[in-house]
Amino acid sequence: MSTLPEPNRPPVPTWRFGAELIAPDQTRFRLWAPSCTHASVEIEGRAALPMTAREGGWFEAVADCGAGTRYRYRVGDLAVPDPASRAQAGDVHDASLVCDPAAYRWKNDDWRGLPWEATVIYELHLGTFGGFAGATQRLAELAELGITAVELMPIADFPGPRNWGYDGVLPYAPDAAYGTPDELKALIDTAHGLGLMVFLDVVYNHFGPDGNYLGAYAKDFFRDDIHTPWGQAIDFRKQPVRDYFTENAIYWLTEFRFDGLRFDAVHAISEKDWLVEMARRVRAAVPAGRHVHLVLENDDNSARLLAREPQRLFDAQWNDDLHHAMHVLLTGEREGYYAGYIEDTAQKLARGLAEGFIYQGQASLFPGGEPRGEPSGHLPPTSFVFFLQNHDQIGNRAFGERLSVLADPNALRAATALLLLCPHIPLIYMGEEMGSTQPFLYFTSHPNHELAEAVRNGRRQEFARFSAFSDPAKRERIPDPNAEQTFLDSIPKPANETSFAWRDFYKSLLIIRREYLVPRLAGTRALGAEVLGPAAVRARWRMGDGRVLMIALNLGAEPVRIEFERHADGYGGTVLFESDGVPDAVAEGRLPDHAILAVLEPAQ
Repeated sequence: MSTLPEPNRPPVPTWRFGAELIAPDQTRFRLWAPSCTHASVEIEGRAALPMTAREGGWFEAVADCGAGTRYRYRVGDLAVPDPASRAQAGDVHDASLVCDPAAYRWKNDDWRGLPWEATVIYELHLGTFGGFAGATQRLAELAELGITAVELMPIADFPGPRNWGYDGVLPYAPDAAYGTPDELKALIDTAHGLGLMVFLDVVYNHFGPDGNYLGAYAKDFFRDDIHTPWGQAIDFRKQPVRDYFTENAIYWLTEFRFDGLRFDAVHAISEKDWLVEMARRVRAAVPAGRHVHLVLENDDNSARLLAREPQRLFDAQWNDDLHHAMHVLLTGEREGYYAGYIEDTAQKLARGLAEGFIYQGQASLFPGGEPRGEPSGHLPPTSFVFFLQNHDQIGNRAFGERLSVLADPNALRAATALLLLCPHIPLIYMGEEMGSTQPFLYFTSHPNHELAEAVRNGRRQEFARFSAFSDPAKRERIPDPNAEQTFLDSIPKPANETSFAWRDFYKSLLIIRREYLVPRLAGTRALGAEVLGPAAVRARWRMGDGRVLMIALNLGAEPVRIEFERHADGYGGTVLFESDGVPDAVAEGRLPDHAILAVLEPAQ
């Protein structure tokens, strides 16, 4: 039974796109199809209902039907799903469903989110967690670990039952393989009850290769003068296209009550002004008093999008620069995008810790040697999301190896302490907290066999430029993305003794972060960083209360010289964390190999 908002409940927003209940048994259908002169809505079990043409390429119809109704749009010879479908009765080519946005009864109505400074992100893939219901069952253990924000990899409806999420073609529809829209709301509601925020990764730079019909009836949605790695570029010069994605962002934040969004690869969006327009509209749509956080992935390193004044647009950006420098120091890898970080790596790490971006207008060796980035040293450290691993940095590897099998264990422990104790916002990738050695591979489940073969061959060919895969026979060993076993091999294994030790390590560091750093993060600014050795740096930040956080890190295999002003306690402050052997070594003016020291010094 439909449950539209009661008089004392906030009104459900009115959307320009898709099917919207306007009464318990009445639905308005709206479609933008500027390439068509006629369109109709085909409700299952009924004759086609002609839609009225409106100005600007819009078509509209009102039908006596309610939640659960299956429908398609008829555009020329095609019967297509709603591009703004709220749920699918099957897969991406099947009928769309009318949904009642007020059917779910929220239990945690008073939730307002958490300040950005309190954020500790845990990125997860819902398929490996058992869908919405399976992930819901795991939330309590994440909250107990010290996580404050769960970030879901994309859930937009994709072809087949398995996918990374970046092949979505229906951005408004949670994929049925994970569960129903109400099960997703239950996940978010449960998280809020545990004090957890929930973020969603959204993809607005491209559509997947199977199931996107927009080009058949809305050619204006795309442009052919710009090429992307994923096909036709989306034409953000058109206002309806802008509205389609802006409303999608607002939809997730208001109807599903997500606490934040991560915007995938916005450097592939040519109209940068849309990012500003979208962020402003999203901020205006969020009720006063709610904490909602917007995070970018942006190879352009556009510091202006992270400015706090005159208006806060985006809270932070994933800092690939800092990851790449850390990865080079931990693994010694030098190919691909790591090539831009192999010279003066410690200096680059120092710059990343102190200023955020490493590339701030300098020429980058990868991909094309062009200048990249803007000055970022004026931004607070919380403008940058720091990670040692994420879905890209593991899954984009041929065999999906984690740092647990690539790096020295003691160096990895020191790097993890830096991740969780520096003032940047930390992101943990699922399984990382257990020291998982399970790979995370790139996987799909395209029903179209020709497409599946093309994806498999393309995946193997992209590694041909790497020396380890110059032999075609070696490339044949790269797992087939479409094989079910590739997905199964990516599910983190159950805990064991080693994983319990890693979990305790993460939990202890997150307790330190929560008690000593989070209350001081607002107003924190970097004081600078210096190089101590080929793989060693020392950085300082003035915290919001005036105290100074000092972190000295050595990822190298040899000790390095380090000096401190002499104090009774040896360091001149509160020791937050130190690796084994550090106290004796520092007394002799050395920082041991694969070690870290974090001290909260008095106000200066």
